[in-house]
Amino acid sequence: MPPYGRSPLTLGHPLRSVPAVAARVGYREAARLLAERDPVIARLVAAAGPPRIPVARETPFATLVRSITYQQLATRAARAIHGRLVAALDGDVTAERVLATPAETLRAAGLSGRKVESLRDLATKALDGTVILDPRRLARQSDEEITARLSTVKGIGKWSADIFLMFRLRRIDVWPTGDLGVRKGYALAWQVPLPTEKQLVPLGEPYRPYRSVVAWYCWRAVQLAGDAALTRPESAAQVL
Repeated sequence: MPPYGRSPLTLGHPLRSVPAVAARVGYREAARLLAERDPVIARLVAAAGPPRIPVARETPFATLVRSITYQQLATRAARAIHGRLVAALDGDVTAERVLATPAETLRAAGLSGRKVESLRDLATKALDGTVILDPRRLARQSDEEITARLSTVKGIGKWSADIFLMFRLRRIDVWPTGDLGVRKGYALAWQVPLPTEKQLVPLGEPYRPYRSVVAWYCWRAVQLAGDAALTRPESAAQVL
């Protein structure tokens, strides 16, 4: 049972022994490398199988619209509101269409005033270049730069940026410490008390440069345990 701040990876098999070429390593290969060095990850891989990150079918802008819509809502309600929003936009989930749609129409879909403001701010900043959402340009930006730009949008914080990086851009070294599911999964898998967001930060350090994989298995640990807390909106497992 590892204490806070210490992981099985530090006990004879440091992850630093793995060539840090994350850009060349996919999720499955990263899971294999981690499992070789951490018995907890090995057990999760055996129980849940290799990581499965769905291929994004939305544009980056549409993904962020979905993320804002789902914030602080139960999954079923969020899905219904998002469906009405897409219908209100006539299926054209673009910055131009969001700005051209009256606020009253967006509110009628079930969005709060704050979320309407967030969507309009996102659309404005996507068009003026503050937020870069072109796939080719995104591919050239670091995780830190993408997070910094997204965080200028009202209603988008580090958690939303982390989930965007993991699930839309498939970045492999993201550690979403603000996600309740990741915190709960870490506690369950490593048999420690529920870490706070601050405590979870150093716990992810030994797993660089593959922390996204560890986060994925934390979510699976909660699901394997049948924890109903994942119905709460604080976990990306119920958003994307």
